[in-house]
Amino acid sequence: MLVAALTVLSTAHAQDKKNMFNPVNTSVTSLSIAPDARAGAMGDVGAATEADVHSQYWNPAKYPFNIARAGASVSYTPWLRKLVDDINLADLVGFYRIGDYSAVHGSLRFFSLGEVYLSDMDDMTINPYEFALDAGYSRMLSERFSMAVNMRFIYSDIKSDYTAESSPGKAFAADIAMYRLGYFVAGNRECSFGWGLNINNIGSKISYGGDDDSEFIPTNLRLGLNVTVPFNEYNKFSVATDLNKLLVPTYPKQRSEETDNDYTDRVQRDYYDISPIAGIFKSFHDAPNGFKEEMEEIQWSMGCEYTYNDRFMLRGGYHHEAANKGNRKYFTVGAGFHMSVFSVDAAYVFSTSQSNPLDQTMRFTLGFDLDGMRDLFGRRR
Repeated sequence: MLVAALTVLSTAHAQDKKNMFNPVNTSVTSLSIAPDARAGAMGDVGAATEADVHSQYWNPAKYPFNIARAGASVSYTPWLRKLVDDINLADLVGFYRIGDYSAVHGSLRFFSLGEVYLSDMDDMTINPYEFALDAGYSRMLSERFSMAVNMRFIYSDIKSDYTAESSPGKAFAADIAMYRLGYFVAGNRECSFGWGLNINNIGSKISYGGDDDSEFIPTNLRLGLNVTVPFNEYNKFSVATDLNKLLVPTYPKQRSEETDNDYTDRVQRDYYDISPIAGIFKSFHDAPNGFKEEMEEIQWSMGCEYTYNDRFMLRGGYHHEAANKGNRKYFTVGAGFHMSVFSVDAAYVFSTSQSNPLDQTMRFTLGFDLDGMRDLFGRRR
């Protein structure tokens, strides 16, 4: 009798957990993968960290504050290595400062899902992939405040059925970002303080043809803070934090008293028929379990970076997502080595859960300072 009661309680608890699990669903999820090793080593923070070549993804409004006149970088991330060995993300980014107050910048990211074998389609093998091409402009509106805009073209070819009605998905999106840099004195040290805001992937929904309803792309609100404290001429330490919320409606869950037909009609009306802009506003108040679940949709990250002589960096961080919204919780570590011409960065993920497929993920980034290359070749001539 006791065993039967415990079994019933265990089954009910498992069912409750299943009903509580309700992540925010989006298409083109590769747009949400952090591309570079610097931010990846700091728990995926970057909205307000010091400007670098990778600001295109995190906050393009930081570019006018970059010390270098121009730069480029390529990053490579083997993805979900605990599950498969042929999924990867490659990212190419570059920028050029125009004068002292503005910059142009762009990037190309390519996400390959490797080879997928389809036994139900004449033993066919396909190579699904997604890519995004974007370009933007940023400008300082004062000595300490800047804003930026990005435009993005998104292409997703991940369909497994090659019928006449199906087609790759295409979408257009934009980013709006701002960055504020300030200074304060602590003891006899001049420290820097920055905050950043980036709303990215504001754009059209994406459809793969046929009778499929169009899906939301990962429109995201990112807010960050960063403090940098120099210990002396050669050593400094930074601490940063980011908050992220997907500006996408939560997929409705079926109510206990609701018939299947009524539920299907409600999903169509309250989810698929919602426009992207209406979805942004709806995302703040549509969680089935109210305010508590809305707060669970906010992911947060914290990271730190120690820098010696602007040449060698050690980094660490933590990323947190609520268990009911995806349960991506992991620690990160990494290091970087910067020379006058190029830089090398690496990052590694330690998941807090052994079942997390992100565990042991590594990122590699190779960057180039075009100012340093010009000086180098100038000296050689």
